[in-house]
Amino acid sequence: MQTTSPIILSTLNARYMHTAFGLRYIYANLAALQDQTKLLEFTIQELPINIVEQILAQQPKIIGLSVYIWNVSEVHKVVAMLKQISPELIVILGGPEVSHYPDVPEVAALADYVISGPGEASFRELCQQIVNGDRPEQKFIEGKTTALNELLLPYDYYDDDDIRNRLIYVEASRGCPFKCEFCLSALDKTVSPFPLDAFFAEMDKLLQRGVRNFKFIDRTFNLKISTSIAILEFFLERMTDDLYLHFEVVPDNLPDKLKAMLQRFPANSLQFEIGVQTFDPEIQDLISRKQNNEKTKDNLTWLRENTGAHLHTDLIFGLPTDTLENFGHSFDQLLALNPHEIQMGILKRLRGAPLNRHNDPYQLRFNPEPPYNILTTLDITFSEMQRVNRFARFWDMLGNSGRFSHSLPLILTDQPFIHFMRLSDSLYLRAGGSWKIALKRLFELVYVILTEDFKLSSDVVKQQLAIDYARAKIKGIPDYERDKPLEKTVRVGVANKRQLAHQ
Repeated sequence: MQTTSPIILSTLNARYMHTAFGLRYIYANLAALQDQTKLLEFTIQELPINIVEQILAQQPKIIGLSVYIWNVSEVHKVVAMLKQISPELIVILGGPEVSHYPDVPEVAALADYVISGPGEASFRELCQQIVNGDRPEQKFIEGKTTALNELLLPYDYYDDDDIRNRLIYVEASRGCPFKCEFCLSALDKTVSPFPLDAFFAEMDKLLQRGVRNFKFIDRTFNLKISTSIAILEFFLERMTDDLYLHFEVVPDNLPDKLKAMLQRFPANSLQFEIGVQTFDPEIQDLISRKQNNEKTKDNLTWLRENTGAHLHTDLIFGLPTDTLENFGHSFDQLLALNPHEIQMGILKRLRGAPLNRHNDPYQLRFNPEPPYNILTTLDITFSEMQRVNRFARFWDMLGNSGRFSHSLPLILTDQPFIHFMRLSDSLYLRAGGSWKIALKRLFELVYVILTEDFKLSSDVVKQQLAIDYARAKIKGIPDYERDKPLEKTVRVGVANKRQLAHQ
């Protein structure tokens, strides 16, 4: 028998493995309305018409949708269709993409209400008004902040399927003290911790239910070291072979007490997401980013050499005054510290972010379509931006994947950014694109580029590629190991040849 729900909480996640943590907070704090509410999650890969069908099958009167930079286009299609089929349905939007009126996306015009900022109290109050027949006239509603010790925690609303198959997000604090202008956390007034006793009780319940992968979404996990150590101690006392903790940390705050604690964790039980973004002090000053570069380098080196933590580091290309050459210097410095991953982020325009004050002075021109990636700046041409986009794609495939750990060092000696850019340009030309390159084909192309473009010894390249090829467990023998000439690479158009020649 089909059950119905007058109120629906929903969003479109980027992938199935993700969970809508914010919606679970709202659901947990709905009080008497909770029994009338159902949480439905979808992904951006699903057809909007199928999503609409599942939503309307619940015969809702109210639907709340979370809108983010990664799902705004798909949410727009869903809302437009809902309003066509069921115009009486009351649509309430929330989330960072609609929280900065009047800078809001087109989907906001289709909604009945838009809540900016925190939604735990405001969504409940708005729904209660609607249910009572007392609809407010104001469309844009500023969310009310609730003290964290007054919030009901959402962890009971991860179901068994979530625990088996999806990421489990947790948070021990909210807010960020730093004012990096490219980030919406720059708008935070302060950092507020959740009461640790209640937090630990919830974490213990999740552990008992089988959760082994905890992704902390705290913006600055290692801000207050005593709290960081208490949380680490809690999990260390319950450590199992499959327990894995993911934290976002600031790179220049690693006192000895925290170091001593980190050394007690077994290998492959910790992952640190470390936002370096840039090593250029002038850019850091311009975007209000406080970072001690020398401490950052020392701490990354210490973590790599003295712990078994996986280090995922971030750089951003396209910041005001940055250039291709200057970004290359940051990349080379970070690579020398030997992190496990370097995520090459392309600057995006976030609605409400303080960085937008630089758009005109530095001619920051963003894609008008989500995810609003930077296209050109005063100092970076569109052609250079495209090259870095491809660099980032190929770096994920070759560098971050770890599949070419023996062969890539052949060119990542001096000036690694320049050399990998050369490899990236050639790989794009020879492959005819940067997507859908079979792994075996990728090995073959890398061999051609290293031997023909970089003039490296065929025997040396084959020797290193053989180690990587075996580790990748690819079926078949690559062309360069056969006793016949290599097959010709994909032909590319004159425009691509001219572009590469120009670069």
